[in-house]
Amino acid sequence: MPKRILVTGAAGFVGAHLLDRLSLQKGWETAATRLPEEAVPPGRFPDATWFDLDVLDRDGAFRLLAALRPDRIVHLAAQASVAQSWKDPAGTLALNVDGTLNLLDAVRAAGLACRVLLVGSSEQYGRVRPEDLPVGETQPLSPENPYAVSKAAQEQLARLYAKEFGMDLVLVRAFNHVGPGQSPAFAVSAFAQQVAGIERGLQEPVVRVGNLAARRDFTDVRDVVRAYWALLEKGRAGEAYNVGQGRSIGLDEVLAEIVGMARTKVSVEVDERLMRPVDVPDIVADVSKIRAETGWAPEIPLRTSLADALETWRRHA
Repeated sequence: MPKRILVTGAAGFVGAHLLDRLSLQKGWETAATRLPEEAVPPGRFPDATWFDLDVLDRDGAFRLLAALRPDRIVHLAAQASVAQSWKDPAGTLALNVDGTLNLLDAVRAAGLACRVLLVGSSEQYGRVRPEDLPVGETQPLSPENPYAVSKAAQEQLARLYAKEFGMDLVLVRAFNHVGPGQSPAFAVSAFAQQVAGIERGLQEPVVRVGNLAARRDFTDVRDVVRAYWALLEKGRAGEAYNVGQGRSIGLDEVLAEIVGMARTKVSVEVDERLMRPVDVPDIVADVSKIRAETGWAPEIPLRTSLADALETWRRHA
């Protein structure tokens, strides 16, 4: 009989790419959750069976896990925007911490021995000294925004459950994702969306930006989901793994790449409203652990990721 994998929050950016990846895995059935109001294009994921679930619905989570009895779970249901977390810290903490608690308790209540991949963030590290870069998994966590706090709390909760209840939990600290289909709530996708809009004549030829001095470790989302599968297969229970490229690039350089792909002339203006209260200046992943233990390495060049993101916005501008 085929085994079953459950992906929570599968209608989002990473979830969609993960479902594409899972369609290539033989011997697995895919169950996917979405919020009731989230639309999934008809026929987009023919290999997935969809279920409505808000992970804050504790009873609903218990019922679904008891009925599906998955062999593996990838928990993606979350509020993932740092900017949004400043606007709604309570909602961010509730979804990312209480939602995870409900899922883990549902696994326990159903008596499942399944492996659960819990996706956290490089934001958990906070501001890292230059001499401590690239940052490894032993670096103390120092979250500096509500989203980062929620993901650090999620990880601590998971460690507690792994220790006290013997749960098979693998922890991810994912660095910045890029690629086609990302929300414009994230800087790189916002750059691409604006360029596509300018090309269509939908806005004046100005790309508005926030802090361009920040440097980030960007990995194509399609490489990221390969890493998640590798960790499901080979990661060690109770361990945290960085997922990233292993080098950083300035947002100003990323913007220059995207502007250079524009089919018309554009200018750039800094918009103070796009500045964050706290912004980590530089972050780079030490990915030696995941490479050594799983053999995973990113394959897609950043320029390809940016071109694909821009082309997606051109189709949907």
